[in-house]
Amino acid sequence: MTDMPRFGVSVLCRRADGVLLVRRGKAPYLGFWSLPGGLVEFGEAMRDAASRELLEETAVVADLDAEPTEVFDLITRNDAGETERHFVIAMFRATYLSGDVCAGDDAAEAAFVPLGRIGELDLTPGTADRIRHHFTRA
Repeated sequence: MTDMPRFGVSVLCRRADGVLLVRRGKAPYLGFWSLPGGLVEFGEAMRDAASRELLEETAVVADLDAEPTEVFDLITRNDAGETERHFVIAMFRATYLSGDVCAGDDAAEAAFVPLGRIGELDLTPGTADRIRHHFTRA
């Protein structure tokens, strides 16, 4: 446990009527589906980190928006109410350009999922609402 938030990025990547998701291969939320992403490295710009994480986790190259479309907190607490994890996440919207989807890095699985099937998956907290909101705005 650390007493400082960690800064990360995620990517909402669209292709036709689908959104690119990864099934997490490690904690937190092991086995849950989420947007591809990860931590920003020291000295790395957010957008560069988002492109890197997208490629590492899915083998996909995409055209990312110039700026994040949303920045949000992901805070988990234990039963005593103490903070266990605190991430600040910058989410970028993107449009698929190339690459055959293949899970890599810490992703157990990766796939483009039709928007209508999002509700069938176990998603990390807030992900379904975030996808629906931003998918329809793009």
